[in-house]
Amino acid sequence: MFRKIMFACTVGGLLMTTAACATVKGAGKDIQSVGEAGEKAIKGH
Repeated sequence: MFRKIMFACTVGGLLMTTAACATVKGAGKDIQSVGEAGEKAIKGH
């Protein structure tokens, strides 16, 4: 029983870590695109 609980917790933790990584990566891309848009606006492109 203990092994099943530990396995479930481990798998759940890995899934949450993967989801968080994807979210942070997406947020980084969003921030980068906002920065690029601001740069273009300042340069007048």
